[in-house]
Amino acid sequence: MNRRHYLKAAGMAGVSLALGRHGLAFGMDDRASRSRAPFGQDDGRFGRVVRTFHLCLAPDVVVGDPELLRTVRQAGVGTVWLAGFLYGHRPYSDELLRRARGEVERAGMRAQLITVPLGHPGNSLGKPDGNTPPAHWAMAQRPDGQLYSGTSLHPPATAENSEALRRLRGMGFRECFVDDDFRLARSPGEIGGCFCATHRERFLRLAGYPARSWEALCDDVRSRRLTPLLRSWLEFTGDELSESFRLQRGAFRGGLGIMVMYLGAEKAGIRLRDYRAVPFRVGELMFDDGSFGTPKGKTDELFSVLFHRRFARPERAYSETTAYPADRLSAANMASKLVISTLADVRHTMLMSGLTPFPREHWSVLGPAMRRQATCHAALAGHVPRGPFKHFWGEAQRLVGDDRPFSLWLALGIPFEVVDRPPADGWTFLSDFDAREWGWVSRLSSPAARWVCRASAAVTPPGAVKLGESLAELWAWKRQIRGQLREVPHVAEDHPAVCAWYPSAGQVAVWNLLAEARELTVIHGASQHALRLGPLEMGLVAVGGKWK
Repeated sequence: MNRRHYLKAAGMAGVSLALGRHGLAFGMDDRASRSRAPFGQDDGRFGRVVRTFHLCLAPDVVVGDPELLRTVRQAGVGTVWLAGFLYGHRPYSDELLRRARGEVERAGMRAQLITVPLGHPGNSLGKPDGNTPPAHWAMAQRPDGQLYSGTSLHPPATAENSEALRRLRGMGFRECFVDDDFRLARSPGEIGGCFCATHRERFLRLAGYPARSWEALCDDVRSRRLTPLLRSWLEFTGDELSESFRLQRGAFRGGLGIMVMYLGAEKAGIRLRDYRAVPFRVGELMFDDGSFGTPKGKTDELFSVLFHRRFARPERAYSETTAYPADRLSAANMASKLVISTLADVRHTMLMSGLTPFPREHWSVLGPAMRRQATCHAALAGHVPRGPFKHFWGEAQRLVGDDRPFSLWLALGIPFEVVDRPPADGWTFLSDFDAREWGWVSRLSSPAARWVCRASAAVTPPGAVKLGESLAELWAWKRQIRGQLREVPHVAEDHPAVCAWYPSAGQVAVWNLLAEARELTVIHGASQHALRLGPLEMGLVAVGGKWK
């Protein structure tokens, strides 16, 4: 491939990322699912199954604690995913894996696999030695020359993962997720890829750039500038990771899904359009009470999941409902995470906590919460949230941004919808990097689009509303626009709550974001609906009306 063709391909890929042409816009697939046909297996407890529940466990835990399996099965878990191959190591023997699968099946559940193909730059599983690949796997290099282990893709990582998957397939496993963390950067927010001499020479040769372009690329990475050169690098990195996944999936003969990092991690090599036809775990980041316990933590998490659903059909979408360390996320907050999947129509909940199970007493809270969310989800599945507030995560934020979404507006109790281009109606919220590139964003949008930006944004579109991302400032603005909300149901009170309206279902879902009970009022035209919500609880209100 010569440089001209390579740049053309990279440029077209950038456009398709911006327009969402290769992914599924949130809800494009919903017309096909309006039949509300059941999927999954009806076990007699949840009726026509829309929501399924899954749990990740280490094989030694399964074999050593049969009572845990009975507990999780009674709570509603239908599949247990067993850790099989971890970043070049086989920590569990084939015999132990077979015994664990047998225990799971005797408990009345299915057993499937989790692998960790590349490792992690830090300890994210709870193993005493961290997540360190074997010594014969090369380390990754940052633009500044710093080396780190984990999330590095050099031979023989793909070959050894593929061989492990062939062996595991031969043992009878048929479904597997590559997990923690299948990306090419130390963290999801970094512009990734390995900047070692081997990758440098390969990139310059394939893209047709002279050697002097390398320092310019590194400077673009440091400055987070979305240049044609950096686009080429991201396509090169995406090619490498996608090819590794393709080879591993071929070795497993299908049935392989991907765990996608928080907010997509496209800058770290996960080219989302490549994974739209495989099982797709939608990434989270708030794994403990400190991060998830605030309204902003919850709206950030919801923002990420809503974005991922632009690329994942609901029946292929799995959650990343994670506590880490295992005892750092309370049962109440973990149960509250289940609401996010309901609001975003993520059909499968995957609970995990590294290699250590979360506290046994969590299940007395999770079981009832799982049943409640399964019931609520059945009323909303296949329907699309609509409203005047527009959830937009644009190309600049996705490819070079800092992964700091402008999300707290989701707590204003005003309906929203997810868009892949800003429309003329309503208000489109821009995070800082998309605001910086507003000229590019405006070419995708209607000339009449109305923008809302954070006051911290260095550059904003002309006429944009600028707001501090605080509840006090956002509520003050809500009071200013209240007269324009008569046609949509919304929460009257200044209380942090998510309000999602599904006109085709005739339902409004309201999620209380605080750990205290509240009486709220949903106003829709001349109608008022009282709603009492417990701590962190979601409730449904039946409303009439159509979205324009």
